[in-house]
Amino acid sequence: MTALFPGFERRRIRTSGAAINLVIGGDGPPLLLLHGYPQTHVEWHKVAPRLAKQFTVVMTDLRGYGDSSKPLDGENHANYSKRAMALDQIEVMRTLGFDRFAVVGHDRGARVAWRLAVEHPSAISKAAVLDIVPLPYAMVTKDFATQYFHWFFLIQPAPFPETLIRNSAEFYLRSRFLRPTGGTNAFTPEAFAEYLRCFADPAAIHATCEDYRAGATIDLEHASADGAKKVSCPLLVLWGERGTVGRLYDVLQDWRNHATDITGRSLPAGHFLPEEAPAETLSALLSFL
Repeated sequence: MTALFPGFERRRIRTSGAAINLVIGGDGPPLLLLHGYPQTHVEWHKVAPRLAKQFTVVMTDLRGYGDSSKPLDGENHANYSKRAMALDQIEVMRTLGFDRFAVVGHDRGARVAWRLAVEHPSAISKAAVLDIVPLPYAMVTKDFATQYFHWFFLIQPAPFPETLIRNSAEFYLRSRFLRPTGGTNAFTPEAFAEYLRCFADPAAIHATCEDYRAGATIDLEHASADGAKKVSCPLLVLWGERGTVGRLYDVLQDWRNHATDITGRSLPAGHFLPEEAPAETLSALLSFL
């Protein structure tokens, strides 16, 4: 961990609903980075040191992931809703002394960033979301279901997906990174070892399934309740030109229905932008931030 984030400090902060593991480093305006599935804050290791030259960079493990705690499911998977995950981030940043900050999220972390921008607009100065579109359950195609089969697998009732994944956690984890849009050379051995250490924990397997179960239930209710609410801060949308999202959707147009000030473009990558295209991701983020 020290080698991946030289000069960063590791912290653990108790929120009202979880204990959140994080690393913090750098100097300047606060910037929160949120990872995706099935990763941890380690996914930012190729870009964080450079960002830390201009920002105070905070990288957390979402509840249920990494070394953060794994709360009980809650009614209707509420404890893994993006609302609950977003509140963790607000409380973490306030504990660190930051009432207003920029946020960048990838994959599941991007969905948390979206909820932060909608439900806590006074706290978010700018937001960037990487390789997602809003509410894709409403836009399912055969292509999407083939590439994102795990969306439908992980929401099955416990302990079905947990049991199958647990029986070969490393094989399953590698399969997520070996999708046709990705590539083995994007993931360093050190990063993969850290992902596996965290993901192989049966509690993490269950918690990350709960994340997706929440995404198919209570998260949809929260999004529906937004009504006319849109992201009001500047929003940057990035996606991989070889990824499923970029191939199947008009990404910017889909986001225009949910934001008022939006820019974005594709990058030469599949789904895992910060690790597949770190230089391009970094350039886009620095220009925006």
